[in-house]
Amino acid sequence: MLKSRIRKLKIMAMFLICGTLAMLGNPRKGFDIQQKGKSPNVIIIMTDDQGYPELSIHGNPLLRTPNLDELARKSVRFGDFHVSPMCAPTRGQLLTGMDAVKNGTVNVSSGRGLLDPNMLTIGDIFTANGYRTGIFGKWHNGENYPFRPEDRGFQQTVWFPSSHIGSVPDYWGNDYFDDSYWNNGKRKKFEGYCTDIFFDEAMKFIELSVQEGKPFFTFLPTNTPHGPFIAKEEDLMAIEKAYENSPFADDKQLGKRLIPYLAMIRNIDSNIGRLFNFLEKNELRDDTIVIFLTDNGSIMGTRYFNANMRGMKTELWDGGHRVPFFISWPNGNFKAKSGIEIEGLTEVQDILPTLVELCSLNKPIPLDFDGTSLVPVLRGEQNISEDRMLVINYSRMPGGFNYPSPFGQSIVRKNGAAVLWKGWRMLESRELYNRENDPLQQNNVYDQNPKVVAKMQDHLDNWWDGVKDKVNIPHRIIIGNENANPVMLTACDWLDVFVDQQSQIRRGVRKNGYWSLDVDKEGEYEFELRRWPREVDAAISAGIPKHRNTTSKRNNVGVALPIVTAKIYIGGVNLRTVAEKKPYGFEGLVKQVSPDDKFVTFNIRLKPGSIYLHTFFDDKAGENVCGAYYVYVKRK
Repeated sequence: MLKSRIRKLKIMAMFLICGTLAMLGNPRKGFDIQQKGKSPNVIIIMTDDQGYPELSIHGNPLLRTPNLDELARKSVRFGDFHVSPMCAPTRGQLLTGMDAVKNGTVNVSSGRGLLDPNMLTIGDIFTANGYRTGIFGKWHNGENYPFRPEDRGFQQTVWFPSSHIGSVPDYWGNDYFDDSYWNNGKRKKFEGYCTDIFFDEAMKFIELSVQEGKPFFTFLPTNTPHGPFIAKEEDLMAIEKAYENSPFADDKQLGKRLIPYLAMIRNIDSNIGRLFNFLEKNELRDDTIVIFLTDNGSIMGTRYFNANMRGMKTELWDGGHRVPFFISWPNGNFKAKSGIEIEGLTEVQDILPTLVELCSLNKPIPLDFDGTSLVPVLRGEQNISEDRMLVINYSRMPGGFNYPSPFGQSIVRKNGAAVLWKGWRMLESRELYNRENDPLQQNNVYDQNPKVVAKMQDHLDNWWDGVKDKVNIPHRIIIGNENANPVMLTACDWLDVFVDQQSQIRRGVRKNGYWSLDVDKEGEYEFELRRWPREVDAAISAGIPKHRNTTSKRNNVGVALPIVTAKIYIGGVNLRTVAEKKPYGFEGLVKQVSPDDKFVTFNIRLKPGSIYLHTFFDDKAGENVCGAYYVYVKRK
């Protein structure tokens, strides 16, 4: 694919400018900068939907997190640390050190969760500097080429796609126990509980890195405690006991969700204890930088304990994006006091530039981060500037939209931002709060502080001018490339339409959308339209039974749909001309669907370039039921 080759050439050129790198072939497999002296190892642990309140060191009334508390006491803690209010944008910011509106990952799905393939990632940079790199857990920055972790600098990968285990592109029926994940480009079944598996695989990776004599960069983004709330029995029992003896004991409805949610965090804490015992046993702890953070605010805090904040995940109040951030390195010569929360605004974009400096990594000269290195703060050389302003902006969920709209909620707008400055919070250019005297953000003082508003609005205007030309341009999945052929497209990537849960497929949601694609090579392409993924092996119009795991309401019966015809349309290709000439086996724009058909195929010859793929499953009256939730595309 031309774009892929151009990206590789850009990476090569940028590193060559540094005068530190000579690369041949695939840049991710070929570039290897050996550091002088011993390089520190790095482990980043990021949990999913656990907020600032869900640690006992932060005063949680139900949950005990002894291992995380111990890490906090031995770490430099940044108390005013911010991420995106949604998980995928936070991950893109961590991976690139760039704002979400620049790197392309502005939403959790809806075709707007794809990380700019031309942008270097943390995996690229560590790989280029001689590290072994691995990811174990949730990726959520694109499940197709060229967006997969193995395409973005990670050498060892065990991961699942999209927002959660049980998402549309995930292996059908994964339920946290004995699931199938992507392992170095192939699906593999693992035994055990999801979080335990990811920590186990990370430790195996670390062992192998040590055997090979290479420093390691380990990314451990857990899927827990994101829903569906499925926990191990031992953790459920412990939290149930705590709940029975708590002030919330009489609230049975709260307990149904809160108990398994907190039980999953208890399991995370136990695994962190296992990891640290492993590092100590293998004499790795002193030379390993460990970072802990969460990807957005709590999803349960507002219902029981929110650590003196307002808001939750997806919201612009501090409860949606202020999260814990701990960094520990025993041999790092940090002068900042461990266990004490450092004041001043910091953000997830700061992590990559901080690690580049701490690990003395070479990086391309033209590469500038939106974040800033926190090393001077860690070394005790300076404080965080009170003049620093942060902007948080992202794409909202397209709720209620059954088809794409150029004016939907998923379009990023300037006035959808939060601007942070000291204790001030300006939200959507119409609300202003001062957290220093109003931590719950209840008193809107926008009209009373025109000078503050003007200063923050001016910052937002300048920031927007730098991103507005690219912020809403979606990135494209590539088909027909030798690195991924066939490709499984799913409704998760329909542009500006939300279909991201297998439960939606089971219900047969009446939605449709289209995919933005790039054709890599000219050739005959087969499009296999399905309602169910291949592993289900069910007819397009047929229903399916409940899944074995009945602990989640998402595992409902798969309903039958009255589908009798299938249609395909590809923007940018004159299909009527193709249909009249019938080249390469293409038989027309419409095909009948019999009750036993598990899929319908269309064969079309395509040339390289950008296309838009639309599919339609219709009923006997010609009304659209839905799009093909799954389309397998293969260049023959």
